[in-house]
Amino acid sequence: DLQICQHRAPTCCTKKMEESYQAAVRRERTQSIQALNFELKYMIVGHITAFQEAFESLLRFAENRTSSLFETAYRPMAKEAAEPVKELFTDISLYILGAETTVESAVLRFFDSLFPLVYSRLINPGITDLSEDYTECLRLTRQDINPFGHYSKNMVTELSKSLWASRMLSQALSLGIEVINTTEHAALTKECSRALVKMQYCPHCQGLTLIRPCVGYCLNVMRGCLASVSELDAQWREFISTLEYLTNEMAASHDLEIALSGIWNSINEAILHAQLNGPQLSATVDKVCGQPKQQEGNLSSASIVPVKEVTETQTFTMAHTSLNNKRREFINYMKRSRTFYASIAERLCDGDLVMRDSSTCWNGEDVV
Repeated sequence: DLQICQHRAPTCCTKKMEESYQAAVRRERTQSIQALNFELKYMIVGHITAFQEAFESLLRFAENRTSSLFETAYRPMAKEAAEPVKELFTDISLYILGAETTVESAVLRFFDSLFPLVYSRLINPGITDLSEDYTECLRLTRQDINPFGHYSKNMVTELSKSLWASRMLSQALSLGIEVINTTEHAALTKECSRALVKMQYCPHCQGLTLIRPCVGYCLNVMRGCLASVSELDAQWREFISTLEYLTNEMAASHDLEIALSGIWNSINEAILHAQLNGPQLSATVDKVCGQPKQQEGNLSSASIVPVKEVTETQTFTMAHTSLNNKRREFINYMKRSRTFYASIAERLCDGDLVMRDSSTCWNGEDVV
């Protein structure tokens, strides 16, 4: 009643043993593919973590730099500006991680929150009553009167270019993990598990427990079994090319590090622009939002303080170098894995599974 290991000679197998063998080859094949995948998956997961740490380090640096701008140059509004600054960098971090948000909405929301502070603390420092309605009116007016000139739009453009590649790379790495996990659990067909039993265990039914499959025979069986997996070859090569493109984009003109480190300067220029145009802004705001309560006595608007570069360059340089090195190391490794899915049958037939240095091997029917 044997279905797979049929042979003219006497046999020591039963149908139940064949069923056990089929369960064994399924388990072994999953384990061997997992072992092959392990290094590749380990490298990708490791780099997802490393990139994320480097991103977070750069974001923290940029956020600290922006916070210190308010503390040194715009102290009257520093305390109230802390929350909008924090929100801006949280939004940027979420965008890189793939959240359903845009750089434009994050930056414009920040400037919406910033305008009431700039207006009431720097342009008209005598305002005492900043009610919710008046603050909301200032926020809405910001979009129409554009107090920050072209600086807010420039910041959107610069950040969008550089953060886009980082966001895409983050998503691409997660996709790579998903692909690898899916191939690990690809179900073996009935024909495949029978072919694997015939190759690995049918010799045992003849008492030939030490004989191993011939190399060519193993390759034929494995290629048949893994046809659906090896079909990923073209897409995997394209995936590696896309990773290469994204890492080059990140390192080229749309440099993430430069864009993040320049946020404080863009905000500073935007605030200076608003202060220089204070009288015109006040006239427009008075028409739209009405005149708020003022303190007695005429307080001059806060003096414009040009800000010198914040000196934290050593931290920034380390994070920048670290990210560049990780990019290079990662893409070089991934380029070596280009043929991963094309060569999966060869790799499974390598090592202990087949007979390499002996004159005799199992061809599926007999010892040759």
